[in-house]
Formats: sequence, C-alpha cells, structure tokens
Amino acid sequence: MTKTAIGLLLCVLPLCALAQKKKAAITVPLQAANWDFTPNTVEFFTYKSVPAMKIAGSKDSVVLKNLDFKDGTIEYDMEPLDPYFTSMHFRRGSREENECFYFRTAAAGQEAAVQYAPFIAGINLWDMLPEYQNAAWFEKEKWNHVKLVISGYQLRVYVNDTLHPVLEVPRLESNSWHGAISFDGQVIISNLVVKPDQTDGLSAQEGVDITNNDPKYLRKWQISPLINMPEKIDFSTALLPGKDTPWETIRAERRGLVNITRKYGSTATRTRRLAWLKTNINAATDQVRKMNLGFSDDVWVLLNGKYVYIDKNTYGSPIMKAPEGRCALENSSFNLPLKKGDNELLIGVANDFYGWGIVAQLDKFIDITTEK
Repeated sequence: MTKTAIGLLLCVLPLCALAQKKKAAITVPLQAANWDFTPNTVEFFTYKSVPAMKIAGSKDSVVLKNLDFKDGTIEYDMEPLDPYFTSMHFRRGSREENECFYFRTAAAGQEAAVQYAPFIAGINLWDMLPEYQNAAWFEKEKWNHVKLVISGYQLRVYVNDTLHPVLEVPRLESNSWHGAISFDGQVIISNLVVKPDQTDGLSAQEGVDITNNDPKYLRKWQISPLINMPEKIDFSTALLPGKDTPWETIRAERRGLVNITRKYGSTATRTRRLAWLKTNINAATDQVRKMNLGFSDDVWVLLNGKYVYIDKNTYGSPIMKAPEGRCALENSSFNLPLKKGDNELLIGVANDFYGWGIVAQLDKFIDITTEK
C-alpha cells in the first residue's frame, strides 16, 4: 500500500468512526423548569421512589422545552389515570401539526387499546386510519413501559414488551418532520429517556402499500372548491357543481384514501362543509360494477347525473357504519350501472366531525379504464 493510500485511509477512519458514533441518550429531568404547561395542571414529585410528572386533566399538552426531535427512540413509564385517553406527541411542529400515539385507557387488552394518528390542520385523523390501532395490555395503578422507535417514515411501538411491537406504522402521515415531544391526558410519567438517531435498525423508507397492486381503486379525482353549508341545511341540489365550477386534481394517498383533510383541513366550529369529487370511468361495454365505498362523514353519489347512493357515517350515531364510524371499505357497497363509453362519477362529501375523505374500489377491473 502506498503512503498516499495509507494517508487517505487514516483520514477516512476517524470520519467513519464519527459517523457511526451514536448520540448520547438524554434522561429528561421531570422538573417544572423543563416543561411548558398550563399553570396548576401538572405536578412534579417523587412517586413510587422515582421522580415523576403527574398531568391532572388539562386538555392542553405538556411540552418538553429545548428538544427538537426527528428520529430515534423515546422510552418512558406511565401510569394511566384518565378513564378515556392519554397521548404522547412527537415531531410536534405545533399543536395543529404533529404525530400522536395514544392509549384508550379503558380498553386495555381490547383491539382498539392503542392507536397512532397524525394531527393535520389541527385534526386528529383517527377516524380515517382504522388500520393503525391494535390490542395492548397495560394496567392502572402500575407502571407500564412504553417504547417508540421513529425512523424516517416508520414507527414501531412497544408496550410492556421490548421484543414484540404492539403497533407498526409503515408510513407516518403528518406534515411535520421534526419538533417537540409532549404529553396530554391524565397520567403519571416517569423515566423518560430520549435517544436521538438510535432507531434499532428500523428503515427510514416507507413500507410497502399492498393496495398499489390493486387496479380496482379509483385514485385520480378532481376536487371542487370548499362549500360552507347553509345553517340547518343537510343538502340541497343548489349545492351541485355547475359548469363554471373550477376543479383541481387530487390523488389518493396510501390505501386508496382521498384525504380531503390534508387539502382543506377541518373546522373547530363544527361548521358543516362540502366538497365535490369527480372522476371518469370509461367502459368498453354496458355493464354493472359494484363499488365499495369508505367515507366520512356524508356522501351523495351521482353517476352520469343520476343519484345512485346517499348515506351518512356519523360516529356515535345509530347510523354509523362498521367499523365504528370510521372511513373504511366496509362502510358501504352499491351498484354502478356503467354505459358504454365515458361515465362521470360525482361524489359530494360533507364533513362536520374530525377527518374527511373517501376510499373507492370497484369489484372488478374488466373492460374499463379509470383516471390515472
């Protein structure tokens, strides 16, 4: 080996060692000076022989100061107090834009005990992402160990078992890529440790979306401007789009979801709003195709100007669809009587509760062409 080659090698080795060196783990002090919170809602004390932070019912998040988190591992112990929810937020760009993992504290051991959901435009998209929940076993009046591994697009969550994840998210969905860490809901937190860039080998690339292999999903749509619904009006034909309605292209995201929340957000005032979606289906012959439609919250479906389906999927009401008022293909199915040639499919989608959008899938992809 030449002297030049040896010299270059000696220069490269320290750089490699530096690149491979892990950032030090951060044991977060559970002291008031390190957190932003609403006065009189958080108590810092010694609990079961360890420093602890008790959040006593404020709906406002308790935000860790001076840490901009992107990728790595977050571990903590928690004892739930809230009978409903306790949440942990990461990559918190703001209260409106962040990633969220939470416990349904009354549902320990049940299929919906834990869930991941992004906050987009201030809206928790739990109702649009039913696949991101799972069973988990945890107890009240005891410490439960929680570990989150975040790497690029992906998330793994462990609860009381650091070998087997209770939740795996192949693609994180929020618009925020870095930010603070925060907690909310009635809970006691201890032993909070953040390990920047330590991701246990979890890939930063998004995982496979197997629906990409299914041509039956309707993926390319045109979307109308937002319409604020008149008070006390459920629907009126006057709200139908006209010849002069401007349209923009909107494409389905993963799992075929046309995510209107990402386009138009939602509203804190619960004002009812409507947007129209349209697409074209070209049929080689006259035929009837069944369409599976997931939707939130209300839809009016017209094919070639004629109504073929009208329904509501309002969470908490007797009319909500399986699964529990969430947007999923199980919500509904109906026939589309396609004529030979072009067919205009028009869907009005109204929203007054959390996220909104649709997933549309035909039963067969035979002798038809859809927008791509």
